[in-house]
Formats: sequence, structure tokens, C-alpha cells
Amino acid sequence: MFLENTVNPKEQFGWIEVICGSMFSGKTEELIRRLKRAQFAKQKVKIFKPTTDIRYSKKMVVSHDANEIQSTPVPTAASITVLANGCDVVGIDEAQFFDNEIVRVCNDLANNGVRVIIAGLDMDFKGNPFGPMPNLMATAEYVTKVHAVCTRTGNLAQYSYRKNKNENLVLLGENNEYEPLSRASYYKAMLANNIKTKSNNSEQLNLKTKKPND
Repeated sequence: MFLENTVNPKEQFGWIEVICGSMFSGKTEELIRRLKRAQFAKQKVKIFKPTTDIRYSKKMVVSHDANEIQSTPVPTAASITVLANGCDVVGIDEAQFFDNEIVRVCNDLANNGVRVIIAGLDMDFKGNPFGPMPNLMATAEYVTKVHAVCTRTGNLAQYSYRKNKNENLVLLGENNEYEPLSRASYYKAMLANNIKTKSNNSEQLNLKTKKPND
């Protein structure tokens, strides 16, 4: 269970908090909540997100529930080190889109007394660990896994099922492209897709091998 800490003036080190889960699980909502509490406490807060995340806004971190907070888009994780100078709290959204440099950056910030709060997808649409998130979770003091609600069963959902055939690892989207599914629903959907794909491939192969006079 996550217990929100306050800054200890006698301790020179900060810490890392990771908020992870599937699409529509409230990761960004929780990130914004913690950051706004820090701002209310008059702490110096800076929020970053990758420049590729332009779904709702180029400069705001925005949750699916339309809550938002001012942020600074950065092309690489290394940019955060310079821009976060003098901060008490650093927030990072969509951390899965950064490369592994983000792990070093976050640890350097924490070692220099900064509270680092990170939100990101822990798994990609294929159900595999996503980018630097496993390493961030391993080095964090606090990890909070939030869940969505499965659109097919109403159970807890931890998978982000992609509804279209795009195979690119990174595909920004909303509920038109993704839906949160439970383990059972996700694997049933993936199995159905595999069967459908194999069936389509077999039909195409038959058409190619079929003789003109058949």
C-alpha cells in the first residue's frame, strides 16, 4: 500500500514512486492528484512528458477524465536532468515512451533529494513489459498498480487490448483503438485474433495456389 510521504529536511535523498497499469486505469489521474497536493504544499514541482504524446494537448498532462496540469514536453530523458534543477518534486507521465536513460535520470534525481513520481503503462498491447517500466519499478521505493474495469466482464482489467491490426509498438489512441480487458478476456480475444489471422492467411494461400481453370 502506498503511504504518501512528506519531504524530510534531515534526509538528503529523495525517492521514486511508480504508478503503473493498463489503459484507462487512472494512472495519469493519480499522478496529477499527487502533484497538485505537492503544489498546494508550496513545493517546487515540475512535470515532464515525451514530445510524442499529443493526444489531448502539446503542453498539458491530461487524464482521460479531463483533469490536467501544466507540463514540459521533452524529446529525451536526458533533457529532464537540466530542466528539473532546483525542484522538490518531479512528475513524469507516459514513461514507457522514454528509452532506458530515464532510469538513470530518475535515480540521479532521487539521489539528489528529489521526490520523483512516474506514471506509465507496465505492459504493451501484446502483454509484454513495456520499455523502461520494469527497471523503474524495480528501483522505485513505492509502486502502485492501478486497474481499469474490463469492458467485457466487469472484472478488474490489467491488459490494454488493441482493437485494430496496427502492429507498431507505439500507437497513441483512446477507446477507439484500445479497451481494457481482464486476463481471461484478453487471452480469449488474442486467441480469436490468431485463429482469424490464420484463417485469412489460409484463404489467401489457397487463392494464390489455385489454378486458373479450377
